[in-house]
Amino acid sequence: MKRPSIVLHYDPLVAPAPAEWLALTETERIQLAADYHRRARIRLPNAKMHAIVHAIVEAQIALGDETPAQRTAQRLMDEGLDRHEAIHAIGSVLMGFISNVLKGSELDDPGTNPNASYFAELERLTAEEWLRSG
Repeated sequence: MKRPSIVLHYDPLVAPAPAEWLALTETERIQLAADYHRRARIRLPNAKMHAIVHAIVEAQIALGDETPAQRTAQRLMDEGLDRHEAIHAIGSVLMGFISNVLKGSELDDPGTNPNASYFAELERLTAEEWLRSG
């Protein structure tokens, strides 16, 4: 028997309750993000990938101090981005990191945390830099 979803709607401008978001399956998180963008009639080149990135970033934010994502999102909002824009900014860093991993450049030193460069890039990210990137 399928358990009922705790979160029924997703709005990137409003943070979901962390425990409730993390209680969802990855598939449910992705579907909620996709549903939001469909309802908002936001046209995207790759709606599924966009929803996946939202789901990942929201999960990282929900983890609190386990990753710098929550701190970065708050800082970006303090710098003038709305929450949805902050998620996109973090997502852009995430996608760059994933691209580097796929090329093999992030896995050169097996003795280091493979997420270290991603986390460092999040710490350096600014709203002004992201807005300039287009």
